[in-house]
Amino acid sequence: MADVAIDPGLDSGLGSAGPEPGTTPPPGDGGPGRPPALNFNIVPVRGLPIVAALLIGLVVAIASNNLWALEFFHVAGGGLWTSLDLFLGLVLGPIMGSLAIPARVEFTTKFMPKMLLIMPTLVAMTLGAGFQLARHLGNLEADYPHHAWVVTSYVIVGVMAVIALGLLEPANLAVLFELKKPHPNGARIQRLMKVFIYTAGITGLMQILTLIIMTFLASH
Repeated sequence: MADVAIDPGLDSGLGSAGPEPGTTPPPGDGGPGRPPALNFNIVPVRGLPIVAALLIGLVVAIASNNLWALEFFHVAGGGLWTSLDLFLGLVLGPIMGSLAIPARVEFTTKFMPKMLLIMPTLVAMTLGAGFQLARHLGNLEADYPHHAWVVTSYVIVGVMAVIALGLLEPANLAVLFELKKPHPNGARIQRLMKVFIYTAGITGLMQILTLIIMTFLASH
């Protein structure tokens, strides 16, 4: 994974360098040498109905204990979570490391808000449906032949959930709030983006372990 660097001088170069001496700054400009604040929504409101629909569907699947619905939410959520983590850490990280500073900033303001909704939703789908599915199939019983494999998978997924919700999401929020400031701290954003990309890559690699376990259980 490549370093995701944001220019430490971002607070003085995020926007334009300011108007030429003797000219009037354009409307909305903070004045000579002061970059305009970035205009973006930290929470993409238009995505909230989709998240709500998925979470309602998850609750209905768990309450009804419907096997197909549980399989759908668990497999779809887990597959997307795994793919997204691997994509972030192994593909997107190197790409962002090669972008120019303004391009990185623009991409971050468009991508990170969406991740604020996507990641918790996928975690909830995977864990909620997965636990209920294991109960439905009797895989949580101590006499289940492969009970140790199930316990191991829950430990791994539990660690991944802690990383996703305890490191990825706080780093995501911190980057967005920092970019909202009139003078963002480029060095701080650089550190936070490294945390976000690297932890996503780590959880992606851990997801491979869960795939090995899940495919083993499905075939036995």
